Amino acid sequence: MPIMMTRSPVLGRPFYHRDTLSVARDLLGKKLIRFIDGAMLTGIIVETEAYCGKHDSACHAHRGMTKRNAVMFGEPGHAYVYFTYGMHYLLNLVTESKGDPCAVLIRAIEPLSGLEAMETRRRKRGQDLTNGPAKLCQAMGIDLSFNGWDLTAGSQLWLEEAPGLKPAPVKATPRIGIHYANPEDRDAPWRFFIDRRGENGR
Repeated sequence: MPIMMTRSPVLGRPFYHRDTLSVARDLLGKKLIRFIDGAMLTGIIVETEAYCGKHDSACHAHRGMTKRNAVMFGEPGHAYVYFTYGMHYLLNLVTESKGDPCAVLIRAIEPLSGLEAMETRRRKRGQDLTNGPAKLCQAMGIDLSFNGWDLTAGSQLWLEEAPGLKPAPVKATPRIGIHYANPEDRDAPWRFFIDRRGENGR
């Protein structure tokens, strides 16, 4: 049985079974939770990127199914974790319908709890702790063992609503580090982030 650690609703499969751009935007302000070594590590998602299937030349599934990207072709609501540059893990959340390989990359979180454990794993403190996709995976102990993980089960790694958070302005820009993609995909405004400057009225 899954271990339910909080009272907030776990994001269920219908949340992910939607248009990828909508999911990427709606993930902002949601809570990412990792239960590890008896500790609850949590953070608010503040930056995402959408990858929109076979017609998106920046997407891993652009050229079809491989052993590496097979999870993207499965049910929405599962984690797609991959290893890159020989040192980094990145966490993506599978979206849309089975057979339509789309996903959202979690690019950054703002820590809420388990800060000391995150700092120990990262050997860093402050703003640099989880402000990148590889950094947050290292801080939360997310690796290839979570590739294909059912995020809707509420166990070890999952996402929840974060009630009580004030809505914040959202900005959209082109994605980062996709120089290999076609120009129209490089320029697509599919990176979403909470604009703290706008939130403060500046």
